[in-house]
Amino acid sequence: MDPNLHQKQGLNHVTRVLAYAPFVAEGGAATVHLTREDWHVVYDTFFAMDTPRELWPETVEAIGLADENTVIRLTTPGLTVDVVEM
Repeated sequence: MDPNLHQKQGLNHVTRVLAYAPFVAEGGAATVHLTREDWHVVYDTFFAMDTPRELWPETVEAIGLADENTVIRLTTPGLTVDVVEM
């Protein structure tokens, strides 16, 4: 499957979040803030558009929602990243 432009943007945002997260991590967890628009692009990519697992960044083991669907939680080996709106 070829991702559409919206999915490509969401995947790009997640890749950038994962690259930044280790710099703000404490005790195996990190919180990364995105603009409202960027957060919704990531949300759409994984929860509204059912982007196939094979398109996810390799290090992502799981993607879920937390805090009443206001946090996108990315689980990677050794790090849990919460993505929140600014």
